[in-house]
Amino acid sequence: MSSSGSLKRKVVVMGSPNVGKTSLTQQWIAPPTYNESYFPTIEATSHKIINFEGVEYDCEVIDSAGQDEYTLFPSKYAVGVHGYLLVYSINSRQSFEMIQTVHDKILDFAGVEKVPCVVVGQKVDLSGSERRVTFAEGEALAKKLHASFIESSAKDNKNVGKAFEVLLREMQKEYNPAPEKKKSSWWGWGK
Repeated sequence: MSSSGSLKRKVVVMGSPNVGKTSLTQQWIAPPTYNESYFPTIEATSHKIINFEGVEYDCEVIDSAGQDEYTLFPSKYAVGVHGYLLVYSINSRQSFEMIQTVHDKILDFAGVEKVPCVVVGQKVDLSGSERRVTFAEGEALAKKLHASFIESSAKDNKNVGKAFEVLLREMQKEYNPAPEKKKSSWWGWGK
């Protein structure tokens, strides 16, 4: 915990270019913040203090540049990072397929088998005819990656806060698990 009593959590928002990573991040940090224009992000870091489930979190959120299969994985996206939002756009199959690649890069670089992450299908405000990735496909990918799943719209501020809350819950399970209850023997002593 920090000196102020907040749990510090570092989160990286990753995915292909133009999937809504910046809009999602900005909408959570300082709502209502939505801009129709697309300006590629090089990288931006924001902070937000939030009380969630009785715990105060001091969140540092890194809004990463868009990734592709050739993007080198910067160490700052792994060192000291507690969790990831892996974002794709529901109207882009390519951005959806990139989630597996990004996830694999995270695991390879960090040298772990699992990290707290949430797969986020962004832009659900688009009309149904524009959808290229179904809810079921997003959910199946998240399950395969041992991740949580949510669909959101930064434009409509739908499930934006919930995406970050689900990630906070995943990080809580990983880094501050509930203590195991001792099993009692038949005579009442703990084992």
